[in-house]
Amino acid sequence: MQRLKTFLGGEKPALSQKWLLLGGTGTISTALMRLLAAHHMEVTCINRGHRPLASGVEQIICDVNDADAMTSALEGRHFDVVVDFLTYGPEQASTRVEQFRGKCGRYVFISTAMTYEKPPRVMPVSEKAPQDNPFSPYAQNKILCEGIFRAAYKTQGFPLTIVRPSCTYGDERVPFIMTPMDKPNTILSRLRAGKPIVVPGDGSVFWTITHSGDFARALLALMLNPDTLGEDFHITQDESMPWDAFAALLAQAAGAPAPTIVHVTTDDLVREKESLRQDLLGDMAQTAIFDNSKLRRFVPGFQFHISYRDGVSESIRNVDSKPELQGIDEEWNAWIDGLVAKYGAR
Repeated sequence: MQRLKTFLGGEKPALSQKWLLLGGTGTISTALMRLLAAHHMEVTCINRGHRPLASGVEQIICDVNDADAMTSALEGRHFDVVVDFLTYGPEQASTRVEQFRGKCGRYVFISTAMTYEKPPRVMPVSEKAPQDNPFSPYAQNKILCEGIFRAAYKTQGFPLTIVRPSCTYGDERVPFIMTPMDKPNTILSRLRAGKPIVVPGDGSVFWTITHSGDFARALLALMLNPDTLGEDFHITQDESMPWDAFAALLAQAAGAPAPTIVHVTTDDLVREKESLRQDLLGDMAQTAIFDNSKLRRFVPGFQFHISYRDGVSESIRNVDSKPELQGIDEEWNAWIDGLVAKYGAR
């Protein structure tokens, strides 16, 4: 426990671990990779090699779904901690159990807070909440994966810990509802031009958005506590607010005028675009406030350091500084314009 206190006090943990990340180039996996490297962990990432990694990190270029390639990559290796960002279905989960049995001290399956029941009956949501999301195949598959990993823990001693993020963001992602995440300048340019944006419902649904840096700190702290074996945790900010409040802070951080918000019911939005069913009914249009008491039982004193105001301001500075992120999704813009014209006069 002293190591946990030292880490939370801002000093580097006095131990060295070998970590393997299945992934390492996504929003939260990149943040974790950088944090581990900064704390002098031995870090290996298995991925397709599409993006550079932090200095000192070993990269194995491999398709994790290629069984022969994975067998070759893992031959003769053992890791203290494996973090799996790339398992999305039950067949993959069964394969991971076979691949990593006896090859790691801890196996962290990255699931999702979308697995909790939608709509929620109890707030705030704790890890004891039922897992049932009829709107999201993604969440349903993650639930099946969790079941397979749990069965392996109970019957085979597979060294499992489950971690569930909710909405996360980092250097190159501007988090908001109803925005193309792959082209973050789209929402920024719209706000800066004073054009209306769309928010589902009446804008009063409370939501939680977590910076990837805080997520990474919490995950590392959990792995410094051996008692987390067999447990499940969500890692989600304490700060929650309505979507309209997020919109106001986003506009302020972008140096834009106060946003003009057009509210459209979730049912109308799904009728307009069926693909939104999973993202809205299965996730962002449902209240999401989380009980973080279990995280703090295992990591006493843990605090989230990055507020939405501060984090999104840094994300916007990063987006503004990179020419490759200046693209705008004109098709999305036109669709929003159509929604505004159709529903804005109500």
